[in-house]
Amino acid sequence: MSEESPTSPLSWVVLIVRLPTQPSRHRVAVWRELRKVGALSLGQGVWAVPEVPVFADGVQRAVQLTERAGGEAVVLRAAGREPADAVRFQAMFTAAREEDWAEFLADCGKYETELDKEIRHAKFTLAELEEEEQSLERLRRWHRDLKARDVFGAQGSDAGDRQLAECAGRFEDYSERVFAHLHAFGPDGEGAQP
Repeated sequence: MSEESPTSPLSWVVLIVRLPTQPSRHRVAVWRELRKVGALSLGQGVWAVPEVPVFADGVQRAVQLTERAGGEAVVLRAAGREPADAVRFQAMFTAAREEDWAEFLADCGKYETELDKEIRHAKFTLAELEEEEQSLERLRRWHRDLKARDVFGAQGSDAGDRQLAECAGRFEDYSERVFAHLHAFGPDGEGAQP
Protein backbone atom coordinates (compact mmCIF):
# COMPACT_ATOMS: atom_id res chain seq x y z
CA MET A 1 0.00 0.00 0.00
CA SER A 2 1.33 3.42 -0.81
CA GLU A 3 2.16 5.87 1.94
CA GLU A 4 -0.53 8.40 2.77
CA SER A 5 0.10 11.96 1.68
CA PRO A 6 0.46 14.65 4.36
CA THR A 7 -2.89 16.16 3.29
CA SER A 8 -4.79 12.91 3.84
CA PRO A 9 -3.48 11.27 7.03
CA LEU A 10 -4.44 7.68 7.62
CA SER A 11 -7.10 7.15 10.23
CA TRP A 12 -6.80 4.43 12.81
CA VAL A 13 -9.48 2.41 14.54
CA VAL A 14 -8.84 2.33 18.27
CA LEU A 15 -10.69 -0.32 20.25
CA ILE A 16 -10.97 0.02 24.02
CA VAL A 17 -12.09 -3.22 25.67
CA ARG A 18 -13.22 -3.74 29.27
CA LEU A 19 -14.04 -7.29 30.30
CA PRO A 20 -14.92 -8.95 33.60
CA THR A 21 -11.85 -10.51 35.20
CA GLN A 22 -13.53 -13.93 35.39
CA PRO A 23 -13.82 -16.20 33.59
CA SER A 24 -10.51 -15.50 31.87
CA ARG A 25 -11.54 -17.39 28.72
CA HIS A 26 -13.40 -14.29 27.53
CA ARG A 27 -10.27 -12.15 27.77
CA VAL A 28 -8.30 -14.82 25.95
CA ALA A 29 -10.92 -15.09 23.17
CA VAL A 30 -10.89 -11.34 22.55
CA TRP A 31 -7.09 -11.19 22.74
CA ARG A 32 -6.79 -14.06 20.22
CA GLU A 33 -9.21 -12.42 17.81
CA LEU A 34 -7.35 -9.12 17.91
CA ARG A 35 -3.95 -10.81 17.55
CA LYS A 36 -5.30 -12.87 14.65
CA VAL A 37 -6.42 -9.76 12.81
CA GLY A 38 -3.06 -8.07 13.47
CA ALA A 39 -4.21 -5.38 15.89
CA LEU A 40 -1.51 -3.45 17.67
CA SER A 41 -1.74 -3.61 21.46
CA LEU A 42 -1.29 -0.13 22.92
CA GLY A 43 -1.75 -1.14 26.53
CA GLN A 44 -4.20 -2.82 28.87
CA GLY A 45 -7.35 -3.34 26.78
CA VAL A 46 -6.45 -0.80 24.07
CA TRP A 47 -5.86 -1.95 20.49
CA ALA A 48 -5.46 -0.21 17.14
CA VAL A 49 -5.54 -1.06 13.45
CA PRO A 50 -5.36 1.10 10.34
CA GLU A 51 -8.82 2.08 9.16
CA VAL A 52 -8.87 -0.11 6.07
CA PRO A 53 -11.48 -2.75 5.16
CA VAL A 54 -9.26 -5.79 5.82
CA PHE A 55 -9.50 -5.17 9.59
CA ALA A 56 -13.21 -4.37 9.88
CA ASP A 57 -14.54 -7.91 10.37
CA GLY A 58 -11.95 -8.78 13.02
CA VAL A 59 -12.70 -5.63 15.00
CA GLN A 60 -16.43 -6.38 14.77
CA ARG A 61 -15.87 -9.96 15.99
CA ALA A 62 -13.83 -8.65 18.94
CA VAL A 63 -16.63 -6.23 19.83
CA GLN A 64 -19.21 -9.04 19.65
CA LEU A 65 -17.07 -11.34 21.80
CA THR A 66 -16.65 -8.55 24.34
CA GLU A 67 -20.37 -7.80 24.51
CA ARG A 68 -21.32 -11.50 24.76
CA ALA A 69 -18.97 -11.77 27.74
CA GLY A 70 -20.73 -8.92 29.50
CA GLY A 71 -17.95 -6.45 28.77
CA GLU A 72 -17.84 -3.08 27.08
CA ALA A 73 -16.15 -2.06 23.86
CA VAL A 74 -15.64 1.45 22.55
CA VAL A 75 -14.51 1.89 18.96
CA LEU A 76 -12.93 5.24 18.04
CA ARG A 77 -11.42 6.76 14.93
CA ALA A 78 -8.08 8.46 15.58
CA ALA A 79 -5.27 10.20 13.78
CA GLY A 80 -2.01 11.66 15.01
CA ARG A 81 -2.01 15.28 16.14
CA GLU A 82 1.23 15.88 14.29
CA PRO A 83 2.59 14.18 11.16
CA ALA A 84 5.38 12.70 13.31
CA ASP A 85 2.75 10.95 15.46
CA ALA A 86 1.25 9.26 12.41
CA VAL A 87 4.71 8.23 11.21
CA ARG A 88 5.57 6.76 14.63
CA PHE A 89 2.30 4.84 14.80
CA GLN A 90 2.81 3.46 11.30
CA ALA A 91 6.34 2.42 12.29
CA MET A 92 5.00 0.61 15.38
CA PHE A 93 2.43 -1.22 13.26
CA THR A 94 5.03 -2.14 10.64
CA ALA A 95 7.41 -3.40 13.35
CA ALA A 96 4.65 -5.74 14.53
CA ARG A 97 4.27 -7.00 10.97
CA GLU A 98 8.04 -7.55 10.76
CA GLU A 99 7.74 -9.78 13.84
CA ASP A 100 4.93 -11.69 12.11
CA TRP A 101 7.07 -12.16 8.99
CA ALA A 102 10.02 -13.35 11.09
CA GLU A 103 7.79 -15.96 12.73
CA PHE A 104 6.46 -17.01 9.32
CA LEU A 105 9.98 -17.38 7.94
CA ALA A 106 10.97 -19.50 10.95
CA ASP A 107 8.02 -21.81 10.35
CA CYS A 108 8.94 -22.09 6.67
CA GLY A 109 12.41 -23.15 7.79
CA LYS A 110 10.90 -25.80 10.07
CA TYR A 111 8.78 -27.05 7.17
CA GLU A 112 11.83 -27.40 4.94
CA THR A 113 13.73 -29.17 7.73
CA GLU A 114 10.82 -31.60 8.07
CA LEU A 115 10.86 -32.34 4.33
CA ASP A 116 14.63 -32.89 4.46
CA LYS A 117 14.16 -35.36 7.32
CA GLU A 118 11.49 -37.32 5.43
CA ILE A 119 13.73 -37.51 2.37
CA ARG A 120 16.74 -38.53 4.46
CA HIS A 121 14.71 -41.33 6.09
CA ALA A 122 13.06 -42.26 2.76
CA LYS A 123 9.61 -41.81 4.28
CA PHE A 124 7.76 -41.77 0.98
CA THR A 125 4.19 -42.62 1.94
CA LEU A 126 0.90 -41.11 0.84
CA ALA A 127 0.02 -40.42 4.47
CA GLU A 128 3.21 -38.39 4.93
CA LEU A 129 2.66 -36.63 1.61
CA GLU A 130 -0.84 -35.60 2.73
CA GLU A 131 0.51 -34.35 6.06
CA GLU A 132 3.17 -32.26 4.31
CA GLU A 133 0.58 -30.89 1.89
CA GLN A 134 -1.62 -29.81 4.80
CA SER A 135 1.36 -28.09 6.40
CA LEU A 136 2.09 -26.24 3.15
CA GLU A 137 -1.57 -25.17 2.89
CA ARG A 138 -1.36 -23.81 6.45
CA LEU A 139 1.69 -21.78 5.41
CA ARG A 140 -0.17 -20.49 2.34
CA ARG A 141 -3.17 -19.38 4.43
CA TRP A 142 -0.87 -17.70 6.94
CA HIS A 143 0.97 -15.96 4.10
CA ARG A 144 -2.32 -14.66 2.63
CA ASP A 145 -3.38 -13.36 6.05
CA LEU A 146 -0.03 -11.64 6.59
CA LYS A 147 -0.10 -10.03 3.14
CA ALA A 148 -3.61 -8.69 3.82
CA ARG A 149 -2.57 -7.21 7.20
CA ASP A 150 0.73 -5.80 6.00
CA VAL A 151 -0.83 -2.61 4.65
CA PHE A 152 2.42 -0.60 4.78
CA GLY A 153 4.65 -3.20 3.11
CA ALA A 154 7.06 -4.45 5.76
CA GLN A 155 10.44 -5.51 4.41
CA GLY A 156 9.86 -9.10 5.55
CA SER A 157 7.06 -9.43 3.00
CA ASP A 158 9.43 -10.01 0.06
CA ALA A 159 11.39 -12.62 1.99
CA GLY A 160 8.08 -14.28 2.92
CA ASP A 161 7.08 -14.46 -0.75
CA ARG A 162 10.40 -16.03 -1.71
CA GLN A 163 10.39 -18.48 1.20
CA LEU A 164 6.85 -19.67 0.48
CA ALA A 165 7.79 -20.24 -3.17
CA GLU A 166 10.83 -22.22 -1.97
CA CYS A 167 8.62 -24.33 0.31
CA ALA A 168 6.21 -25.02 -2.55
CA GLY A 169 9.11 -26.08 -4.79
CA ARG A 170 10.52 -28.34 -2.09
CA PHE A 171 7.08 -29.90 -1.61
CA GLU A 172 6.83 -30.61 -5.37
CA ASP A 173 10.21 -32.34 -5.22
CA TYR A 174 9.08 -34.43 -2.25
CA SER A 175 5.81 -35.29 -4.06
CA GLU A 176 7.74 -36.54 -7.08
CA ARG A 177 9.91 -38.71 -4.84
CA VAL A 178 6.84 -40.20 -3.14
CA PHE A 179 5.17 -41.06 -6.44
CA ALA A 180 8.41 -42.45 -7.90
CA HIS A 181 8.81 -44.62 -4.80
CA LEU A 182 5.22 -45.86 -4.90
CA HIS A 183 5.40 -46.68 -8.61
CA ALA A 184 8.68 -48.54 -8.21
CA PHE A 185 6.79 -51.40 -6.55
CA GLY A 186 4.67 -53.93 -8.40
CA PRO A 187 1.09 -54.86 -7.49
CA ASP A 188 2.33 -57.44 -4.97
CA GLY A 189 4.42 -54.80 -3.18
CA GLU A 190 7.76 -56.08 -4.44
CA GLY A 191 10.25 -54.18 -6.49
CA ALA A 192 13.35 -52.08 -6.32
CA GLN A 193 13.37 -48.85 -4.42
CA PRO A 194 14.49 -45.78 -6.36
